[in-house]
Amino acid sequence: MAEVRTTAGRVRGSTAAGVPDVTVFRGIPYAAPPVGGLRFAAPAPPPHWDGVRDALAFGPPPPQGGGGDQPADADWLTLNVWTPDPGRDAGLPVLVWIHGGAYTIGSSALPEYDGARLARGGVVLVTLNYRVGIEGFAQLDGAPANRGLLDQVAALEWVRENVRGFGGDPARVTVFGQSAGGGSVAALRAMPRAAGLFRRAVAQSVQGTTFTPALARDIAAACAGELGLRPAAADLADVDPDLLPAAGDEVTAHLDRHVGRWGRAVHRSLLFAPVVDGDVLPVCPWEAPSGSDLLVGHTRDEHRLFSAFVEVTAEQLATAVEVFAPGPYPPDEPARLHDRVLSDWLFRMPSLHLAERATGRTHVYELTWAGVLGACHGLDVPLVFGTLTSGAPASLIDDLEAAEAVSARMRAAWIAYATTGDPGWPAFDDDGLVQLFDTEPAVVPYPEEESRRIWRDHVFSPLDLL
Repeated sequence: MAEVRTTAGRVRGSTAAGVPDVTVFRGIPYAAPPVGGLRFAAPAPPPHWDGVRDALAFGPPPPQGGGGDQPADADWLTLNVWTPDPGRDAGLPVLVWIHGGAYTIGSSALPEYDGARLARGGVVLVTLNYRVGIEGFAQLDGAPANRGLLDQVAALEWVRENVRGFGGDPARVTVFGQSAGGGSVAALRAMPRAAGLFRRAVAQSVQGTTFTPALARDIAAACAGELGLRPAAADLADVDPDLLPAAGDEVTAHLDRHVGRWGRAVHRSLLFAPVVDGDVLPVCPWEAPSGSDLLVGHTRDEHRLFSAFVEVTAEQLATAVEVFAPGPYPPDEPARLHDRVLSDWLFRMPSLHLAERATGRTHVYELTWAGVLGACHGLDVPLVFGTLTSGAPASLIDDLEAAEAVSARMRAAWIAYATTGDPGWPAFDDDGLVQLFDTEPAVVPYPEEESRRIWRDHVFSPLDLL
């Protein structure tokens, strides 16, 4: 076991399972538990401890929907560190992972986020929990907006102050995330509070939704109303943590009541997203992205994960085209056209537009290697982490040998990017070329040109009340 001193006290880690040359430290508090007087507040510094704290178990997930009681332990704001060189100033590049989950669910303890294989490649890998759902993103009177994003900033500040003791270089931090985690990366690039906390960013399958304060507050009012309360921190501060996600679940179960007021958010069952509040997130990430270096991309068949086992009706297709498409699509089989429109609106075009509007050096990729559900949303996660046989996304993989080859290339690219800023193919801002990750990798012009043309003039502005 290895020990490292942090600003709050010493921690003791253990050897990563199956990877003896990597040490992992789990469940390190990067902020104080956001309960009691800190409920719905910006994250506060973690309390100090005496002696050596065992960092051997993941911290509990923050309160979230889906049913079940929340853990009694309120130490939700923790992070985990995998390192090949603990306790020494080795100056290794640092990768900080932000998980997805529609800003509603998720945990850094999921097995698909095990960082051992990435760390073995010569980086320090950090994963973190942040507040989701009502705790993290509801617009509440008397509380700062975007508390989940503020948690992420606090974790990055912890990395800046402590990662050197784990062998990392605080001047070479790359933040990366997928889905809502990719949307968080996009938001962090536009947040003044995050300036200087990371050098590079990787945004995978960027969820393109942000909310106006008006929409976010209206949704918060509906959630609080399920408990007979107002959307105010003072009203909700003493509510049991498991009751708030249950209230959100109840609103989700009856979204048809709100379709005439919440619009597209209802059609995709979206209750939470970063709020463009003019302060924490001053502008929409697609309107004023920062000039930091960016690696961004998406999978080819994003939406197939959500519709593969659903028969798309003519009415559902017509609704998707009417509500989400900015212009006409060429005719296609209904299920394919439905998937294409929703893939473009939710993930593919937000990712592309982030690349096209970036002012720093930008690299773009598309995952076209097909698993059980094609190149669907989430398939990139086990490929990037090398967790091909553990966690829910592993069920998307049927050809393990082929997946291992693609995974090795993606891991090498992400590590190279964190180390040097060059993932191994030309910058998109130079010639518009894109790396395809497949059984036979290739560098080609952006392959979804038809979608690119349809969405060329669309602006991914915050969703608002109708």
